[in-house]
Amino acid sequence: MANERKTESIVRTHFEQFKDFVTIEEQASDNLKIDKLLKTASKKGSGKGKPEFLITFKTNADLLIVVACKATISKHESPNKDNYADFAVDGVLLYASYLAKDFDVLAIAVSGETEKELKISHFLHLKEEKKAVPIFGSTLLAAPDYLSGYLQSPEKFRQDYNTLLEFTKKLNEKLHTYKILESQRSLLISCILIALEDEAFKTSYTKKTTPKSLADFLTKTVAEKLEESNIFGKKLDNLNTQFGFIKTDTSLATKEKVLKELIDEIDENINSFIKTHEYFDVLGQLYIEFLRYANSDKGLGIVLTPPHITELFAELAQVNKNSIVYDNCTGTGGFLISAMKEMVKDAKGDSKKIQEIKTSQLIGVEYQAHIFALAVSNMYIHQDGKTNIINGSCFDEEVIKEVKAKKPTIGFLNPPYTTEKDELKFILNNLECLVEGGTCIAIVPMERALAKTGMAYEFKKQLLQKHTLKAVLSMPNELFNDSKANAVTCVMVFVAHKPHDEKVETYFGYYKDDGFTIKRKGRVNVQGDWKERLSKWTNYYKRGKEEAGFSVKRFVSASSEWCAEAYLETDYTKLSVYDFEKNIKDYLAFKLTMPFQQNTVVIQPTIVSDVDIIPNISTWQYFDYQQLFKIKKGKRLTKEDQEAGTIPYVSSSALNNGIDNYIDNGYTDENCLSFACYGSIGEVFYQKNKSWISDNCNAIYLKDRAFTPEIALFISTVMQLEKIRFSYGMTAKKERLETFKIKLPSKDGQPDFEFMENYIKSLPYSSSI
Repeated sequence: MANERKTESIVRTHFEQFKDFVTIEEQASDNLKIDKLLKTASKKGSGKGKPEFLITFKTNADLLIVVACKATISKHESPNKDNYADFAVDGVLLYASYLAKDFDVLAIAVSGETEKELKISHFLHLKEEKKAVPIFGSTLLAAPDYLSGYLQSPEKFRQDYNTLLEFTKKLNEKLHTYKILESQRSLLISCILIALEDEAFKTSYTKKTTPKSLADFLTKTVAEKLEESNIFGKKLDNLNTQFGFIKTDTSLATKEKVLKELIDEIDENINSFIKTHEYFDVLGQLYIEFLRYANSDKGLGIVLTPPHITELFAELAQVNKNSIVYDNCTGTGGFLISAMKEMVKDAKGDSKKIQEIKTSQLIGVEYQAHIFALAVSNMYIHQDGKTNIINGSCFDEEVIKEVKAKKPTIGFLNPPYTTEKDELKFILNNLECLVEGGTCIAIVPMERALAKTGMAYEFKKQLLQKHTLKAVLSMPNELFNDSKANAVTCVMVFVAHKPHDEKVETYFGYYKDDGFTIKRKGRVNVQGDWKERLSKWTNYYKRGKEEAGFSVKRFVSASSEWCAEAYLETDYTKLSVYDFEKNIKDYLAFKLTMPFQQNTVVIQPTIVSDVDIIPNISTWQYFDYQQLFKIKKGKRLTKEDQEAGTIPYVSSSALNNGIDNYIDNGYTDENCLSFACYGSIGEVFYQKNKSWISDNCNAIYLKDRAFTPEIALFISTVMQLEKIRFSYGMTAKKERLETFKIKLPSKDGQPDFEFMENYIKSLPYSSSI
């Protein structure tokens, strides 16, 4: 007969090894908060919950372990996890849902009567979150390993990071009330964080009796700490100048408790985050957050790279313990910190090598003095020992000579985005400093990758004359939303000092979907799936793997468009019956709301025909746009010249069938498709009635027949798949469309228009179009 006491004995014996580290309780707790939370947590639906074990940590009050046991492994987990009384996983997740109202809960389900047959599942349910997520493996771990694993988990990082952002917003508001300039806020925080590294300062700053003496003590401590790190001369003078405002600021140096309270709050909220989550560009994130709440666009001067993209760079470059990394546009040091993280990880605890990495293998150049101060502070906070950040121009001959002497193997950069369009010049500069065969990765505006004339094109030619273009990756359109920048960008990867061979293919990736969406706190990875996406992105790049709609390889020259959108094969497998149904419904919704209609629109049910409801795309055939369509550029009509009337004026809107206005200036087209070439690029609508197609669109006709509404809606649905090809700088101009192909149902080598018409007629509501 199964005996659950045996299972409990195994768990108890395991955790009793760590009695100095944890407190073990069974079925109830002396902690009043825990006891209260369990009052209604019974697995039977009413009454008090009595988990087999409740384990708390003596050094961390936030994490609580709850354990549920079952004697037989057949009772480990039910299919729906809703049989709380009879299954270990189900029961422990129920307990966790109650306890997570006030704790971060590690839920452990254990079943089996012997250590050999033991089955174990772990789940982490963070405080106030809706559900638990799997964590760890299928064996019991040492108590200290549970604590460290929890603290370093992506879930805990996300929770702590969100808390940090909330604090940052409040801190920013507070600093605003103290009238501290936006450009000085990150400097103030970096100064405080450096001082808090000094034990003498940390233990005695509260004893300073006046704001002035505390401000002097703070800046003096920082100067001494920097000097100890071999920062001296002009570099130290520069840093002291940047931090000097603290000693004279009215709020910080004269108002009681202001500076002291700021130090307290920064130690509790920011310094603790840094200690828990090493090698994260905290100052860069604070800078971005302050910029988000700044009153003026780009009020702080630069656009910083989001941390998940600096992580991507380190993965693409395959940074290791022997890499020497150079960033000639350092900013706050985000790229160097991401590289440091990977290099230290690869050193596998070798303290001598780690020290060498931090003191000799990370090199940066930053031109702006206040950003330079942040970069040095950032590197100091991450204990690089001796900073190799140079304050100056990366184009200065002495700087180039100094960097070259260190023989960097990897270059990272996010250059300033300027109206001079010289971002590629910074890539050339970075590559010049790398050893032969070194890897340079840069993120630049997409426009530079598309250039076929002007300065940017000349730089493209220079790059390929000296270096190999290995890859170009299209980045999310809203990547720099948090920095209030609208640039559509791409990542370029070069191999240094090896001229580009046009007979060797370059990899192009359509890396537009990073899983981040814009929320109140900025762009966030709501689903927590960034690591999975990162793995796919890097693996496809390393293997040069091609996938329709995602990646492709091509032979290119300087005159080519360096972006995936120009070469991707359209992924027709994404097309489903729901896309056709949606297009029909959207068109009918437009017809119902369209003004100036001569006839009433009646929505009628459709009798579904015997046409296969799911199109068999594998049997379709490619046709050239030029072969099939007559493409006509729209006609310009300014807003001022538009006279109010009843003729639809079709522009580049994604709404209302593309119609922006109703005019009385005549019409240019009817019974055609409008294809937006600017604005909402790639939006395709059927324009049945007489319309004015603006120069923001192309009008598309069939060459050999007129559109029927059914054929038009079928083809426009398929055309919508081409949206991935377009972005700012990659417009859908007539000349580009004429190079496209489209995959359609075919019969005897020709488009099967009869099938298209009947297919649409087979779908719901089609009889009303």
